[in-house]
Amino acid sequence: MEIINKRRSVREYAKKTVEKEKIELILKAAMQAPSACNQQPTRFLVIEDKEMLNKISETFKSMRFSKDASFVILYLVTKVDLIAPMMAPQDASASVENSLLKATELGIGSCWCGVYPREDRMNDAKILFNIPDNLYPFAIVTFGYPLKSDALKFVDRYDTKKVFFEKFE
Repeated sequence: MEIINKRRSVREYAKKTVEKEKIELILKAAMQAPSACNQQPTRFLVIEDKEMLNKISETFKSMRFSKDASFVILYLVTKVDLIAPMMAPQDASASVENSLLKATELGIGSCWCGVYPREDRMNDAKILFNIPDNLYPFAIVTFGYPLKSDALKFVDRYDTKKVFFEKFE
C-alpha cells in the first residue's frame, strides 16, 4: 500500500539517466499485469534518444516535459489474435499502472500521458513512431528521477462521499 500512496505524476526530472536494469524491471512489472483471457495485448516501445524525446515534446503539447525525461515508454495494443479485443484497453491500463508502481518503488518519477482513444493523438503517435498497422498507440509514459525530493509523497485522496454500500443514497 505504501507504493500506491506514494505514486504521483512527476513532470520535472533531474538530469540523471535511469539505469537499464531499472528500465527492465519496469517492463517486467508491466508484463505481469492481469489481462482478459490472459491475452497480453500490450507491446512496448522504449525511447531514450534525446532527439526523439524532443520530438515527443514538440508533437504533443500536453507532454512538453517529455524532453527532460530519462526515457519514455510508448504502450501499444496489438490488433491481432485477441481473444477479448474489447478488453484490450483495460489490459493496457493495468500494464501502465504496474509500470507506474514499479517506477515509484525504484524512486523513479513517472507521468501517464493519455493517447487512446483520442484520434488526433493516436494519429500523431502513429506517424511519429512509424507504428505498423497491426498495433495502435495507447499511452506514453515519461520516466526519470524526480527533480524535487518530495515529489513522491503521500497525499490522502480518500473521500467517503464517493463510496456507497449496498445502495446509492
